[in-house]
Amino acid sequence: MTPNDSRLDRTFFGLPRLPARFAGVVMPFLLSILMTLIVSFISTVRSVGFPDGFLHLWAGAWALSWVVAFPTLLLMLPLVKKLTGMIVRGE
Repeated sequence: MTPNDSRLDRTFFGLPRLPARFAGVVMPFLLSILMTLIVSFISTVRSVGFPDGFLHLWAGAWALSWVVAFPTLLLMLPLVKKLTGMIVRGE
């Protein structure tokens, strides 16, 4: 193993990469973080604008959104995969 190979086994945070079997949890985890950040930002700005303490309001909105979104994604993913299979032709 060369020094470059050991870097391939680490994430950009320097942590060890997870085995492929965790992809089904990691993908919804990351997707839920990004989606709830964006949606809670838009919703918070639309509701209150940019008052003093905006970041605190947004963080609270995001945290609540994420707590709901992540388990929802995990529960709904099998149904979404099945529905996708009914709409998209296999190759």
